[in-house]
Amino acid sequence: MTAVPARQDERAALEGLRRALAGDPVGTEAPGPPARKAYQHVAEQLRQLILTGALQHGERLPTESTLAAEFGVSRATVREALRMLAAQGLVVATKGAKGGTYVTRPSLDYASSLLRANVALLAEMDDITLEQLLEARRVIEVPAARLAARRRVDGDLRRLEASIADDARPHGTDERYRANTGFHTSLMAASGNALLEVAALPVFAVLQTSLARSGLGARFARRIEADHRAITDAIVRGDEDGAEQAMGAHLDYLQPHYRRVWRLARDPAPRR
Repeated sequence: MTAVPARQDERAALEGLRRALAGDPVGTEAPGPPARKAYQHVAEQLRQLILTGALQHGERLPTESTLAAEFGVSRATVREALRMLAAQGLVVATKGAKGGTYVTRPSLDYASSLLRANVALLAEMDDITLEQLLEARRVIEVPAARLAARRRVDGDLRRLEASIADDARPHGTDERYRANTGFHTSLMAASGNALLEVAALPVFAVLQTSLARSGLGARFARRIEADHRAITDAIVRGDEDGAEQAMGAHLDYLQPHYRRVWRLARDPAPRR
């Protein structure tokens, strides 16, 4: 008796897929490059149906077997296509009585974490240099501080204030790391530009991780907190020039520290 609802769910999922394919021109997509693999072709068709809304958020996809029959490919091809879509945050697989593969939408956090992983990998492989990371951070964060002073709302100010450590009590490295990350996350959110936020945080995270590993002392941490206070005070006043200048001075101070720890990380052996 329990198999009947499952069959009905599968029929509904298949009907939804067929309506999407029939109603969206990407179902008859032009052939790709000769080297294109079958799973990439299937993934691209499904991806376009999701992005155009032909397949809705929360909608269940048919099973691998049904998809394979519908697209005229093997189950292994469908499985690889679904893995590709899952890596892009476009589908999610669940288990249990209501298990299956469901359409979803990537969040800003997901996009940022994916970009962070790739930026970190490129930096480790030396395909991205420290100077490029520093340049990108300045290009993004200095104007973002100006925008934050212009657009901030009460909630932004509360988050910025909460992210600045209280010097009246001691802080461990992990706590300072979280506070530092929280400040820059709050500042980017206050800029009111989600794309700036997605672009800035992965660059910041790669640089911040290198500093955290270096074990910089309390004096350095106090200067960082003082800089964050100066930036926040300018944002509170709505002083766009002041916020921009304070952020520029903050990044100027950080640059030699980044260069030192970056060099040590790549050449740890002491020189004689």
